[in-house]
Amino acid sequence: MKLLEQEGELYVQARSGDRQKKENAMRRRKLKELVHGLNQLKRRKKLSRDQLLRRVAVLRKEAGRVAAFVKVREPKATEAVNRQTFVCTFDRAAWKKAKERDGCYIIRASVPWEDWPAGMEKQAGVLWEWYMQLVHVEESFKTLKSDLGLRPIHHQLEHRVEAHILVAFLGYCLTVTLRMKLRRSAPGLTPREVLKLLGAIRMVDVEIPTKDGRVLVLRRHTEPEAEQEMILQKLNLSLPEQPPPRIRGMQVVMPESEPTTTS
Repeated sequence: MKLLEQEGELYVQARSGDRQKKENAMRRRKLKELVHGLNQLKRRKKLSRDQLLRRVAVLRKEAGRVAAFVKVREPKATEAVNRQTFVCTFDRAAWKKAKERDGCYIIRASVPWEDWPAGMEKQAGVLWEWYMQLVHVEESFKTLKSDLGLRPIHHQLEHRVEAHILVAFLGYCLTVTLRMKLRRSAPGLTPREVLKLLGAIRMVDVEIPTKDGRVLVLRRHTEPEAEQEMILQKLNLSLPEQPPPRIRGMQVVMPESEPTTTS
């Protein structure tokens, strides 16, 4: 990361090698699909100009920004469709420059150079941390609305709405706590993935009838699988002991009342 200043404004230039590799791979995949589609059009013998233009437009739309690196010479209205009138050229110089820019970002700070807080060093890392706070805020809204089900709120009374939001906020606090625990012990996992995996553990009631008409109830939780057990160990958690069995008494069956007739 570098801190840049231009015309009284602050900018942060961030470059990531891993992000560059990822974007290069995505760019190559898009280019490969575009070139493959154009080559297929060239091999087609019976193809009108209108069909060619429509298909080229679809390929360019699917390729996105990668389409700018392939220049397509389309046949004119009076020309036939052949390899002389339909020509594709690849802009290799522009492609090379774009690959070098992958993984590089410019972030404009909202604090001008002269309004930088006193006593705080002008460092790129500080601005980058401020920017990442925005990502965390957006992620928190997504968690509240999707994972915790804050919306929609169907309450009509104000105190019920406030209670709903309070419960959702407490749930979000637990989600943040889980994220912090995962950051220390299992940084590759997210709270959403952990809750989905651990949510597969079920509590079931096994009912066994006895000869005297009573029912033996065994409440048991399912045994965690290997992946679930690993997560519990990473979080330093353990499932509670299986509850003791209990016996449910005989159910009294009320006799059905006899139907009454009226004259």
